Amino acid sequence: MRQLKPTFEVIEPNFGHSYTYQKFDAAKNNKDNYWHYHPEIELVYINGGAGKRQIGSHVSCYTEGDLILIGSNLPHCGFTDKFTGNKSETVIQMKEDFLGNDFFNIPEMKKIRTLFEMAKSGIAFYGETKNIVGEKMEAMHGKSDFRGLLSILSILNDLSNSREMKILNADAFSMEAEVKDNDRINLVFNYVKSNFKEDIPLKTIADLSSMTVPSFCRYFKKITNKTFVQFLNEYRLVHASKLLAEQPMSITEVCFDSGFNNFSHFNKSFKAFTGQSPSEYRNQLKKVLQ
Repeated sequence: MRQLKPTFEVIEPNFGHSYTYQKFDAAKNNKDNYWHYHPEIELVYINGGAGKRQIGSHVSCYTEGDLILIGSNLPHCGFTDKFTGNKSETVIQMKEDFLGNDFFNIPEMKKIRTLFEMAKSGIAFYGETKNIVGEKMEAMHGKSDFRGLLSILSILNDLSNSREMKILNADAFSMEAEVKDNDRINLVFNYVKSNFKEDIPLKTIADLSSMTVPSFCRYFKKITNKTFVQFLNEYRLVHASKLLAEQPMSITEVCFDSGFNNFSHFNKSFKAFTGQSPSEYRNQLKKVLQ
């Protein structure tokens, strides 16, 4: 059995900065498409395109770009690839204390402090917030150190005052900064990412985690607030919805390519997950795109 080593990402701020700023486009792709985690808070703006969000135990699709805030040590996967169709991706990473130990403890920063706390579950922003903040993030490219820092504070202020947001792990993702837990859950997530099209017995995944099956089931439910089978099925269903949106495959092909070996079970699960049958989902998407 091939084991994928979980990844702790070491992030070095740009020279002369207290934060990291990166902008990716067609000429420079973001290669971080594996499960990883880091103590830095991460803000990602995807300009256009459609793809998958994989943050903590939450897996879903985005369309027409995305704006995501990911809290400290929250495991996540890359959001773009060559099939996403986005124009660019802008990423800002900063430690919670990047402006000093006490800066965010002053009264004026109370809302941003609350935002950082909420970000531990992952937040997706939409509407005007996504557009305004996305533009500000892209405009930071090439700015002086001081103006870049002012832009980050302005962006954090916009986000902390916005109501156009969705908490991604709404049922709580109880991962605190326990490195051994981060390593173990990333091992599981990376294994699912590489093997979800195959049958994954609980015994296999429990052995991978060096646990008995009952212990692993309790552990996974405690950390993610989902059973492993529920998480695996959701991962497969999101993959299926992405294929339905992007690939000219038959629904039967989508079913089997997503790791389901029973068409009727796939149809039933997809409808329970999205509220639509696979064919209704595809037809609705065609109307939206037209």
